[in-house]
Amino acid sequence: MTDRLSQLIQAVEEADSSKLLLEAVQNLAAARLEGAIPILIEALSYNNPGAAVASVDGLILLGSAAVPPLLELLDMHNYTARAWAIRALAGIGDPRGLVTLLGVATADFAMSVRRAAVKGLGTMKWHWFPDELREIAQEEALDALLFVAQQDEEWVVRYASVVGLQSLAIAIADAHPIWLAEIQTQFNLMSCNDEVLAIRGRVWLAQQKLQQKIQQLKSDSFHKSIEIKETEEKKSPLTSNDWQDILNQLYEIKRQERINSGSEGDPRRFQQLAAAITETNN
Repeated sequence: MTDRLSQLIQAVEEADSSKLLLEAVQNLAAARLEGAIPILIEALSYNNPGAAVASVDGLILLGSAAVPPLLELLDMHNYTARAWAIRALAGIGDPRGLVTLLGVATADFAMSVRRAAVKGLGTMKWHWFPDELREIAQEEALDALLFVAQQDEEWVVRYASVVGLQSLAIAIADAHPIWLAEIQTQFNLMSCNDEVLAIRGRVWLAQQKLQQKIQQLKSDSFHKSIEIKETEEKKSPLTSNDWQDILNQLYEIKRQERINSGSEGDPRRFQQLAAAITETNN
């Protein structure tokens, strides 16, 4: 542990007022030191919302290194800390948080937590996914976002679903025109029928942004820049075991869907995916 990190942690531990605690956590978060992750996670459970916000921001800056301890925190019974952890996972966009965000976006009782999860689904790091797994993961995200847009009673969560759907639409526009059409249809319905003016306005903005992206996709030069960017960004810190875990979690979702719908589905698809992921990472 460096002297600087030790001093920053000591300041957090010795803070004797809400103001000093907030300042100490903000300074620790701004340092962007991986060694600070345990203290930042601990701060999520403090009775200090400002410090929790600063911790979330710091964990997002630290990115994937913070994901394993955040996922461990989800198994604990401190709902307040769990809610802040979900916000951090949503902001990081690491694929290991995908299934958690899917469940939270559609079922959590806290409006603000659902909103964060919904936005996180749209901004997932899709370029990290193996090609064989990306399609099924994006399909689940699309289903969850459409469900929220159509069913959630809280307007701020539906608003977030528009943001999430816009981001997802841009990510899948070239590869999945049918899904893109589903999103555009949902936007058309919301722009006409949603009773909240702010949502209709955000839908109109999303439609404009999406139309611009569609026009860009028609440009050969833009395609080349996308290919270069994806090549540069596609490196992922996840291991083959991480991808296998994600696949297993998605398979469980599909299994439950088959049970609920009475359909047998095709488990061979997941077996083939597992084999392909293993080969890709070897």
